[in-house]
Amino acid sequence: MALCCGLAPRAGASATLLLEEPYGKLGFFTATGHAAVYLSGVCAETPLTLRRCEPGEIGAVISRYDGVSGYDWVAIPLVPYLYSVDDVSDIPLFADAKTVAFLRDHYRRAHLEEVAPDRRNGDAPRGNWYELIGSSYDRTIYGFEIETTSEQDEALIRKYNSMRNQSRFHTASSNCADFARDLINFYYPHALHRSFVSDLGITTPKQIAKTLVKFGQRHSELQFARLVIPQVPGSVPRSTAVHGVVESFFKAKKYIVPSAVVSPLFAGCVAAVYIGGGSGRFDPGHDALILTSDGRLEPPLKREDRRAYSLQLDHLLAAQGITASGRNFEKSWGHLQAKSNTEIDENGRPVLQMHVGQETVNLGIAADNLFGYSASPQLVQQLLEARLHDELHHTRGAWLSESEIARDWNLLERAIASADNESNSLFLNRLTNASIAHSFQTPAVSYALARASNSRRNRQ
Repeated sequence: MALCCGLAPRAGASATLLLEEPYGKLGFFTATGHAAVYLSGVCAETPLTLRRCEPGEIGAVISRYDGVSGYDWVAIPLVPYLYSVDDVSDIPLFADAKTVAFLRDHYRRAHLEEVAPDRRNGDAPRGNWYELIGSSYDRTIYGFEIETTSEQDEALIRKYNSMRNQSRFHTASSNCADFARDLINFYYPHALHRSFVSDLGITTPKQIAKTLVKFGQRHSELQFARLVIPQVPGSVPRSTAVHGVVESFFKAKKYIVPSAVVSPLFAGCVAAVYIGGGSGRFDPGHDALILTSDGRLEPPLKREDRRAYSLQLDHLLAAQGITASGRNFEKSWGHLQAKSNTEIDENGRPVLQMHVGQETVNLGIAADNLFGYSASPQLVQQLLEARLHDELHHTRGAWLSESEIARDWNLLERAIASADNESNSLFLNRLTNASIAHSFQTPAVSYALARASNSRRNRQ
């Protein structure tokens, strides 16, 4: 419900175009990214059937992917689409590839067998089904929200439930951006269109986001909003900036440099089209609010506040004897997390089963289940330091909110206090056992016991 209030703060329904940054191998070869549409008033009865949302439900994301059991579109509830979990309280604080794969497969087995059934040996199927859930682990997402009406939602439900849901994907003429363009145009005919100059006639996510912003500016009577959903911190590679077709070619040295050598005239034409088309000047994050994991819309953290938090973290780490050269937290914690097994606890939240020496300990990795398991406070502290370091030093752009960084900092302080209390308890126990073993206490031992006991009481 909080997430619903964040994405749809007004009383009516809305449609939000999701512009998703490219990542992985596709991000290397083409930087056009992905497009989907979130509808706050339309929910998924099944991944292939739409219905009106009941009170308290927050809508679904509808998108087109190639290679999902031959279907043209699939509808996924918003929170699973972003995080592969049913509830925002279950989102892991630090994402590595192994944990993400586990959460995706766990959700698939519970909800997506219809579109992504098990293979004969019980393993997860091949194909692009994994892109239907957990999108925020792979990339940053920009949202462009425009208001709709319940009557429009009803008409769209009737249309999509009655049409044949069979794959029509084609990279050049019927891709994910074409699907999103047609869906938004159902609500507002001719609002979105492709560009024959900047994108050579291919519909791209950035182009339709740009035209939707212009449509919103022309129709001030329609409530319009821009937002950013940041990529979850972790060791998963960060996504890259989204471009149009000509812009991708112009900004990629692997393409434009050889072209300039072979044919300077061709390279000059590309530059002219890029500059004249204006696609490079469109900033999808301009004036956008940040959607936090608990569903609030907040302005980005100011640069000076970000710097202050960063200095605080540096001082805290320096007090622990950690030098700047040894602060590759994301990589070191990512390796440790990758060697562990992710499981789901009795409350449905993710837990790491980690090997510490000869022991196996459990560590909660969501904000609400960090404490209370067998893992030491020092492990909790390492996890939070990795997350904070990623947020403050490695997050591209300014997509960091005050409430989330404050929450993470408070969790880190709690972990440090728990670690100190544990150290005091161990010290007190050692001194007590030593005094019993020797059957006497010297004045120095008595003083040490009293000091440790007072310190423990003061912290409590």
